[in-house]
Amino acid sequence: MLSFIQPGESGTRFRRREWMRIGGLAGMNWALPGLIPQRTMAADSVAADAPGFGKAKSVIVLFASGGQSQIDMWDPKPDAPEQIRGAFDSIATAIPGVRFSEHMPQIAKIADRLCIVRSMAHEDLDHGSAFYLSMTGRYHRRKSGNPLPSPDDLPCHGAILQRVRPSVEFAQTAIHLNGPAFVPLIEGPGQFGGLLGKGFDPLTLGDVTRDEIAVPTLLPHSDLPPVRMTSRQSLLAAIEHNMQAMENQQLALDKNVLYQRAFDMLARQNAREAFDLSKEPETLRNRYGRNRSGQACLLARRLVAAGVPLVTVFSSHNSRGQDLDPMNTDLYGWDTHNDIFHGLQNHLLPRFDQGFSALIEDLDQRGMLDSTLVVCMGEFGRAPLVALEKNFIGATPGRKHWSWVYSIALAGAGVQRGSVVGESDSRGAYPHTDAYGPWDVMATIFSSLGIDPHQHYFDPVNRPIQICDGRVMNAVYG
Repeated sequence: MLSFIQPGESGTRFRRREWMRIGGLAGMNWALPGLIPQRTMAADSVAADAPGFGKAKSVIVLFASGGQSQIDMWDPKPDAPEQIRGAFDSIATAIPGVRFSEHMPQIAKIADRLCIVRSMAHEDLDHGSAFYLSMTGRYHRRKSGNPLPSPDDLPCHGAILQRVRPSVEFAQTAIHLNGPAFVPLIEGPGQFGGLLGKGFDPLTLGDVTRDEIAVPTLLPHSDLPPVRMTSRQSLLAAIEHNMQAMENQQLALDKNVLYQRAFDMLARQNAREAFDLSKEPETLRNRYGRNRSGQACLLARRLVAAGVPLVTVFSSHNSRGQDLDPMNTDLYGWDTHNDIFHGLQNHLLPRFDQGFSALIEDLDQRGMLDSTLVVCMGEFGRAPLVALEKNFIGATPGRKHWSWVYSIALAGAGVQRGSVVGESDSRGAYPHTDAYGPWDVMATIFSSLGIDPHQHYFDPVNRPIQICDGRVMNAVYG
């Protein structure tokens, strides 16, 4: 028997007749038998028995857009030939017998708080559609392509969460930081509300280092006391009172939702203060790194402390921005076809090593790691063979896209500390043990928040859609 989740009663409410009729669902095509999600009609009681169910108050996803190299980071192959193992040495970590790249020394020190999954796999080999898969848990209808975002895309994890359980504690259910993500010249599909409408788009902030408060417009103005703000809200309501005349005007409806969110955030002091990075000690801000990704990680910690259920940090807002300016480290993405070792050593890994280790350390020291699930992932990995590609900028070899095996890291909310799940083969090319996919990560995220990932929500025309088709990654809980 199907179990359904009705849209939450709190927050902005929608009438079914206010939605535009949207075309059929797409992107549900699956292929390789070994890599397809397993559909499970689990009862609520069974879902609640899953390890880690309901352990997380919030989730932070650190998304490495472009694809991290598993061999040069999380899963080195020191005994492989040079053309496979690459130019980096490996170092011991706080997990006995487990080694990371030599350029991740700070993450190696806090590895005893992480769970590394070394057997991730799927079959999408291009950034746009693989990004969509990672953000929605389902393949795009144009597999291994770079499609534009579309109104009939499936919603991202944050939009689904807003649909099934909107936040009561904070004005936003899902927030994207250092975004939107470009792959590399267009906004990646799958990071928006999709068929649920723009009103379900997560709040997206770009460079949070530009101002002391990440959303400067949230600063209170001396000429706008609460009574005037209420008056302005009433004026807006009066202007747009005739909503029935705009029932087919989806853009107007979406704008109304955004207005209501803005007023809600202005009215809540905890929302205004959560975005203010100047309240953090200078030493801590320096520990995270005075750069876009580092400060975004710090802001993510502030937001979950304030009650935001789901924060996604794009560690690089452009999957291959180095083509635009090879001297600007903020632009570097993880799409390292050529010059991979220069890019990793001098631009990508120092900031990642600093910011990610600081986030885990900070959450743990504050006692927040037990109630915050942290997931570090990208859309795929890099090829096991180092080679020079003629069609890309750069004079030294790199690694191509590779989705047949890659690594992710998890921490917190019941995840077993200091553990490794899964194994790749001796070349770092294919899983040597059972594989997991992005659909399983999504199932684990929702389960950790106490939501059965196999329940259904309703789309705008009242069709039930299962949250995701994956299985909870029980092994990461030991």
